[in-house]
Amino acid sequence: MLLGILRLALSGVLAGLVVAAATLPLALAAGGMAKAGSDTWENLPTNLATPRPAETTYVYASDAKTLITTFYDENRRDVQLDQVAKVLQQAVVAAEDARFYQHHGVDARGVLRAFVSNSRGGAQQGASTLTMQYVRNVLKNDASLTPQQHLEALADSPARKLREMRYAGALEKRMSKAEILRRYLNISYFGSGAYGIYAASQTYFGKVPAELTLPEAALLAGLLQSPDADNPLTGDRETALKRRAYTLESMAKMRVITPAEATAAKGTQLKLTERRLPNDCTSVAREHNDWGFFCDYFRQWWNSQPEFGATAMDRDENLRTGGYTVVTSLDPNVQATALAQSLGVYGYGSARSVPLAVVQPGSGRVLAMAVNRHFSLEANPREHPQYPNTVNQLISGGSGVDGYQAGSTFKMFTMLAALEAGLPLSTRFNAPARIVTNWPGSAGASCGGHWCPANDSPSWMDGERTMWNGFGRSVNTYFVWLEQQIGARRAVEMAQRLGIVFRGDLDVSLAAKAEGWGSFTLGTALTTPLDLANAYAAVAAGGLYCQPLPVLSITDPDGRPADAAGPKCKQAVDPDVAAAATDAARCPVSKGSSYGRCDGGTAEAVSGILSGRPVAGKTGSSENNATETFVGFTPQIAAAGIAVNVDNPNDYVGGGVSSSVNGAVAQTMAATLRGQPVQGFPAPSRARALG
Repeated sequence: MLLGILRLALSGVLAGLVVAAATLPLALAAGGMAKAGSDTWENLPTNLATPRPAETTYVYASDAKTLITTFYDENRRDVQLDQVAKVLQQAVVAAEDARFYQHHGVDARGVLRAFVSNSRGGAQQGASTLTMQYVRNVLKNDASLTPQQHLEALADSPARKLREMRYAGALEKRMSKAEILRRYLNISYFGSGAYGIYAASQTYFGKVPAELTLPEAALLAGLLQSPDADNPLTGDRETALKRRAYTLESMAKMRVITPAEATAAKGTQLKLTERRLPNDCTSVAREHNDWGFFCDYFRQWWNSQPEFGATAMDRDENLRTGGYTVVTSLDPNVQATALAQSLGVYGYGSARSVPLAVVQPGSGRVLAMAVNRHFSLEANPREHPQYPNTVNQLISGGSGVDGYQAGSTFKMFTMLAALEAGLPLSTRFNAPARIVTNWPGSAGASCGGHWCPANDSPSWMDGERTMWNGFGRSVNTYFVWLEQQIGARRAVEMAQRLGIVFRGDLDVSLAAKAEGWGSFTLGTALTTPLDLANAYAAVAAGGLYCQPLPVLSITDPDGRPADAAGPKCKQAVDPDVAAAATDAARCPVSKGSSYGRCDGGTAEAVSGILSGRPVAGKTGSSENNATETFVGFTPQIAAAGIAVNVDNPNDYVGGGVSSSVNGAVAQTMAATLRGQPVQGFPAPSRARALG
């Protein structure tokens, strides 16, 4: 009978939200709570029982403190209640639900008051408790709901209100008030794109929730009713202050503060410290926009990890909503040095570049990725529209960047393949100025239809050579001959084993028919500084190849670590083979061979820059000095840089820049190693060295 009367009243008197508000609460007041709140924990929607709202992923540098950027659809980060100032908790309850600690999810007294006020034509009053508001927020954000269900969750209808009341009653039977308040604070919208109290505290006051003062807490609590309209940053500042005053007065009525404290807080000048989080790689702080290239590589890496989703799209969504804490391998100090060295060769105003990468042997962790470009979507000057702003991945490749020719640095792969095939470092060949091969000739290097490459400096390179001085002096004809002895396929396969990726269509085609790729040993394939540094890092690590890795750790919002953050390594080359190749690789940069067989190198100044440290490396010049490359390594570090015009391959950088590239890489290595212990290279076996 009572319910029938109420339904009649609802149809004739009330409208909107209060229509729904009247029905159940009056029944509750008459003792109908048990029947109305029949929902149990077990039959609640899954998202209400165990909600997981979208959270922001934070990406830090290797110190775990320096923020690189964040990724989010909704700026939100969950916090525990003990991480929120008590005064903020009190302010939210006072502003939104003063009887929160007295009711059981539905405040019958509040709904009756709203019913009477609204039916008499007074100011419209709502009757949603804080618990009911939490229910509404969860359902609104439930990704499992259909579009129609989302509309129903937000509809201004009696059915929606009744549903919220039933769910609120069920939640309060199972959850503590503290847990409901915690969840409410973490899911509520505070305006300016800030979801949850952590984001709100950061956005408006630049601090964590535990540090909020009484006036600040009251202001944020006051925003909950109309977070966009009352927003003091973009909306009505005066209304925001009025809402603050209302909250303070409510707190005084609840006796959680004194009237004097409320008066003092109302008189406090509003001081905002706006701090908007960056979102994605193009939002990296302007003073560190060079970090954007590393950030972009991290995102590419993330989207390739099956652990984070079945497809690249799923993984990207997980990055933006999963609330991860990522500590990357980016070392800000190493990055700053690498950038300074790259800029020392070509400035931001140059069309040419020196993309440079630094990798840690034994883990594959990427410490720095630098280039004389701004990672930015901002427009470039009309006279050079392609630089200095770009989001092209110039250092690691991908997204349309296939890489650059790295010249004689690819001789390393031929040498490793030859050593693996049983040829010792002492393998001798009387290298001529030009060698006629069995491979078909091409324009400019054809002798009777056969490919016949030449040495760049015959007077210094021709003559009887071994792998030691053939590598040290970068003798083309020696390594072309060596490649013929073992077959080009082995050299190509070795490069792939050490992580060289063929991105260009021509290279992919040639690799498929690798036996006919005679020019491979001279570095005609396209590569990137990151691939090259990481391949040489595997040699430095005794043949242990590790996939390049941009992270130190990844934890989810519950503190669980992600397996993807660990190094993925395999023994790609026999340690003694790697030791032998390293021994020869000391010849280009020093006379440090264990067997004393170095007699001249193309970058001997490098050993002076890394004075007192064993070092190995290799220079590389592509045809006509279109590019100049250097890659160096010690047991602890590997780095590579390539001088190139990334937008115009016909703009040859010239051989004169080679010493600058060598120095840029070496200086980066020296700075990275400063303060680290000196480590030596293991000597290869006599059999591997001398046969």
